[in-house]
Amino acid sequence: MITRLLSLCLLMLISSYLKAQTPHTIKGKTIDTASTTLLYKSSISVLNAKDSTLVKFTRSAENGTFTIGGLKNGKFILLVTYPKYADFVEAFTLDSTREVKDFKNINLTGMAKILADVIIKGNRNAIKIKGDTTEFDPKAYNIEANAKVEDLIKQFPGFQVDKDGKITAQGKSVPKVLVDGEEFFGDDPTLVTKNLRADMVESVQLYDKASDQASFTGVDDGEKTKTLNIKLKEDKKNGYFGKLQGGIATDKFYTGQGMFNKFWGKKKFSAYGIFGNTGTVGLGWDDRDKYGGTNMQDSDQGYTFSSVGNDDFDNYDGQYNGEGIPVARTGGIHFDSKWNKDKESLNTNYKIGSIRVTGEKNTINQNNLSNGVINTIANQYNSNDMFRQKLDFTYEVKLDTTFTLKVSVDGTLKESNTDNKFNTVTRDGNNDLLNSTDRTLQNNVDEQVFNMSALLSKRFKKKGRTLSLSLIESLNKTNSDGFLNSDNKFYSAAGTRDSLINQNKVNNITNSAFRSNLVYTEPLSKALTLVVNYGLNVMNGKSDRKSFNQSASGNYDILDTQFSNDYELDQLINQGGAIFNYKKGKSVINFGSKLSGVNFKQADLYNNVTYNRNFINYMPQASFQYRFSQQKSFRLSYNGNTNQPTLEQIQPIRVNTDPLNIVLGNPDLKPSFRSNFAASYNSYKIISDQSIWLNGSYGFVNNPIVSDVITDATTGKSTIRSVNIADKTPTNFYLYANMSKKLKLAALNIGLSVGANGSSSYNYINNELNNTKNYSYQTGVSLSKYEDKKYNFYLRFGPTYNISRASVGNFGISDGWGTNGYFYGNVKLPAKLEIGTDVQYEFRGKTQRFNETFERVLWNASIIKKFFKAENLKLLLSVNDILNQNVGFDRSASNSNISQTSYTTIKRYFMFSVIWDFTKMGGTAKTQK
Repeated sequence: MITRLLSLCLLMLISSYLKAQTPHTIKGKTIDTASTTLLYKSSISVLNAKDSTLVKFTRSAENGTFTIGGLKNGKFILLVTYPKYADFVEAFTLDSTREVKDFKNINLTGMAKILADVIIKGNRNAIKIKGDTTEFDPKAYNIEANAKVEDLIKQFPGFQVDKDGKITAQGKSVPKVLVDGEEFFGDDPTLVTKNLRADMVESVQLYDKASDQASFTGVDDGEKTKTLNIKLKEDKKNGYFGKLQGGIATDKFYTGQGMFNKFWGKKKFSAYGIFGNTGTVGLGWDDRDKYGGTNMQDSDQGYTFSSVGNDDFDNYDGQYNGEGIPVARTGGIHFDSKWNKDKESLNTNYKIGSIRVTGEKNTINQNNLSNGVINTIANQYNSNDMFRQKLDFTYEVKLDTTFTLKVSVDGTLKESNTDNKFNTVTRDGNNDLLNSTDRTLQNNVDEQVFNMSALLSKRFKKKGRTLSLSLIESLNKTNSDGFLNSDNKFYSAAGTRDSLINQNKVNNITNSAFRSNLVYTEPLSKALTLVVNYGLNVMNGKSDRKSFNQSASGNYDILDTQFSNDYELDQLINQGGAIFNYKKGKSVINFGSKLSGVNFKQADLYNNVTYNRNFINYMPQASFQYRFSQQKSFRLSYNGNTNQPTLEQIQPIRVNTDPLNIVLGNPDLKPSFRSNFAASYNSYKIISDQSIWLNGSYGFVNNPIVSDVITDATTGKSTIRSVNIADKTPTNFYLYANMSKKLKLAALNIGLSVGANGSSSYNYINNELNNTKNYSYQTGVSLSKYEDKKYNFYLRFGPTYNISRASVGNFGISDGWGTNGYFYGNVKLPAKLEIGTDVQYEFRGKTQRFNETFERVLWNASIIKKFFKAENLKLLLSVNDILNQNVGFDRSASNSNISQTSYTTIKRYFMFSVIWDFTKMGGTAKTQK
């Protein structure tokens, strides 16, 4: 009897278990609400209700029906999507009481109708995460009439756009913006974000753009640029649009802008013009990053002579960062086209512009020594102007289905003039005068830049087997003619000693480079691919710098051989590498290394001395990426590279433009090695509209190259050279976290961000090893709401804390609290009136060195009157810096130095402006052959 009862109980348990494990099924039919049309191939997704991860997926049949089986007990979400229809979202539960869930008819509503009659059960899928790419859907955000792309991306979680249009996403700057994957006016993102209309955008993608060769092979080469790609709607690619704006203000401020764009089919033509003195300069050109516009550097790509050196005798680069008063005039033309069934494409730009910036700057600097401090007050007057033209084009052709050629050419002509005056006074800790300097630097510079590149790409029949060849040729010529006048006085108990300099300086510098890289990829299996490369680089440079003293006749015709030099530089670089790429399921693993051998020869033609150096650069790399789901991913990477000492550190060029700081060479320097780890995590939950972005990095340097500074406490004069430290390891780190969520009840977007960065570095100060530690911590809360046709606002506020410590001469700890806040808002009023305002708040607390707080409120406001049905004509009355508090200010700490700087800025003015937005867009253009 007992045996029978036990058997019966066991049978009931098994039956209950089997019933609980019986797979469940859902079914339904997708239908157009208005026309009752059955929707074929609707996207049907079953999501886990807990974390929105994908459980099952299918598409509807021709009769609109769908069935998904094999589901277990639990809470789920059904997501149904169809192009140009609102999404359908509904939560449901499967348990033992229901084996089949029938949704019956699922009525989807077209987007045209949804604007007037919203019946969707949930939120639109605003964000999609596809590997390294985050895609934003503009339809999930509020787009007002005549709004620009900039107005759209301000609403994206984790994005910030400052008053100058500079974009920060997930804590990192975004320097490049593309349109349909193509360059649009090249290197000025604001010409896209302030020009293109938001209602033309189909989607916005954020990703780290790889080089053309890495994009083709699919293997990381370490070159990454944070990039936005604006994808346009098909029906917005046929027509024209633009904007005209003019304004006049008090205190002689003025502005004018004109932009015109015509799109037809696969062609785009755009033109713009900007003039004014309010800070809108439109000169975001990156020529200083192209061979010879920057200071002399080394890498596996080799060395170049700088066009200026480290001597304050600089040619103006045309950039405006808020210091001084700018007067700018610039314009440009863009054209791109695709033809021959998209086999051929052309992208070209021409820019012309001038800018003049004048202003004053005051700097207070404290140099901490082991036996006291040296305090310096420096006043500077700047007057810089630049005129530049740039032409570039890119042509790409698909020679057949497997072979592609891409050619890019650009050229720049630049003229710049600088007139800088310096007045410096240095005292010791007892306030006794050590030295004083009056300097005037005047320089006229002509520069020519030419770059050409070609990329040939070949895909073979075997999947994954590719061959690509990259060729780059560059040439940079810089000629300058300037004057240095300096009166230096050194004070001591024995009296005052003068040092006078009056020289004409003539520089002629030429750099040329040829770079090549051959890459071959071979699939070793379905998941594993081998990538090998070989590169040959040839670089040549010539630097002829002459300094002339003034003769009795008044002419500058006496050559100063001590501060004149004539160098030639020749380099031959061979580079090779092997990288393995493993991709299977949700994981991608990449690892390998590159090696480069550099043969370096520098000839000092004045002294008939030749310097030879051969060295090896080692560059390992590894990365791991895991994609949990379409909305969640994780990435971890490592990069290492050998850093060779620069030419300036080994054999500096003698200059006398700053007699208080003399640079010495060290031919015994050895290379250092830098390692860097980085990690990122992205997650987005569709239903709750919650996003999380985490990223961070940590780096350290072995055998670092540091500065060895000897400062004479009696004169304030310093000599500087570079040395290695074998037993110390400088470190740096960066952390950033952002979480945003939409509160359904108040339709309020809330965000929380936390950031930290820091470094520990070393240098020698008067033969004592100094350890400098700088740390910065920030946190902030943001609130935003966009109520269509009523109001919108965004608020960000949070504290900061900065730590700066030096182990030697710790007389001025620069630790202090700070606060940053930002608010902007718009309110729609009757009679087509709109009031807008933005406020930026900044607070810097006292420190031991600086016994004053700094507080600034930058408050701007405007009132707009709109006309016509399209509201495309606006009269604007605005006030810049209502409280007149825009004072240029900066604090910084480096090694044993702490400095505070104030400078000229644009302050309060009242402006009246007229703005006309015009547009005429047609339907989808005809297909071009």
